[in-house]
Amino acid sequence: MKTLFITGSSGVIGREVTGILLQKGYNIIGTDKNPSPFNGAPNFKFLQADITDKAKIAPILEAGKIDALIHLACSVDNDIPATVDRKEEDDCKNVDKYIYKSAITGGIKDIILLSTTQIYAPQKTREPVRETYDEKPSTVYAKMKYESEKALLSLTKKGEARATIMRVAPVYSKSYIPNLHDRIFDYKENTAFLVRDGEYGTTFCCIYNIVDFISGILSQDGSYHYEGIYNVCDTKPTTAKEIAMFEREFHNLGNVVQKASVNDSANGPKKPKNDYRYVDFADLLSNHSIDNTKAQRIATFRWKLANTK
Repeated sequence: MKTLFITGSSGVIGREVTGILLQKGYNIIGTDKNPSPFNGAPNFKFLQADITDKAKIAPILEAGKIDALIHLACSVDNDIPATVDRKEEDDCKNVDKYIYKSAITGGIKDIILLSTTQIYAPQKTREPVRETYDEKPSTVYAKMKYESEKALLSLTKKGEARATIMRVAPVYSKSYIPNLHDRIFDYKENTAFLVRDGEYGTTFCCIYNIVDFISGILSQDGSYHYEGIYNVCDTKPTTAKEIAMFEREFHNLGNVVQKASVNDSANGPKKPKNDYRYVDFADLLSNHSIDNTKAQRIATFRWKLANTK
């Protein structure tokens, strides 16, 4: 069975990826600045270190014993704050300088990067965003991940390593709901709300769709040239009404105010350039969506809010 190196293995996404791939029988070396819940598990080794610690991490990647690098670190919803500052930007650049080169030096065949759908230009129509859509990262986080994508593609362009970039929509699970909650909560008024009947939607990504996609990449037999950029997200947008019903059932949402419209341009005192979860109320009802047709060649994307766990 393949040996995997997973960065950010103790984060929100990393824990699920690591746990399920261990169940599938992969040998995993995980690294994170935080302790791992999998210490002592069969086929699992853990290095507790900051992702910027080249002296500890690079030798493992360069030892020639790793089949795939799954790079989840340097990402929000996994191991850095939703508000991205200059330190996160600098750290990500420093990591890019060594981690891809070390992986290639070690002969690692697959490098899978967690990126973001925020890289795309703002949608002007309701046509779903595909991988060929214009790229125009406007937030600090989106620019940071776009530079990480370019660094990876540049280094793997002529070599044997296969680069797979996952442009992931905002994630959720049954217990992890900040991205969902921000779509229905007015922090100025400290209350949940729906505009009219709440049938407007947003594309999110159940964490288990990420796991299934990664598992699909790792199980390829070589007959399909799968490297490249993929939108990794739920197949259909999730409506505000569905979020409210979900939170009422599992998270004690409380009262929900019904509004005829939204006038404020920002969801609370957040900064649109720096805050990954910034919600522009003026764009709340636009029903923008992300297309994952290309990624469905790799995985089924069976998970959605109604059956998440």
